[in-house]
Amino acid sequence: MKTDPAKRHTIQKSLSLLLTFIGIVLATYMVIVESEPGALPLLLIVAGAGWFFIARSNSRSQKT
Repeated sequence: MKTDPAKRHTIQKSLSLLLTFIGIVLATYMVIVESEPGALPLLLIVAGAGWFFIARSNSRSQKT
């Protein structure tokens, strides 16, 4: 079963934003509780943001 490319890009953007949001929430919690963000939340934020920009550039390149 193949998915529509537009739908696939929408799903990828949504998942990447969710990953970034979870990282931000976890980093906020870690700063409040332990007074330092930790490596895992920062990794989630960077990975989610990177995934979002890659998905965005791929969707723009396929539209043209």
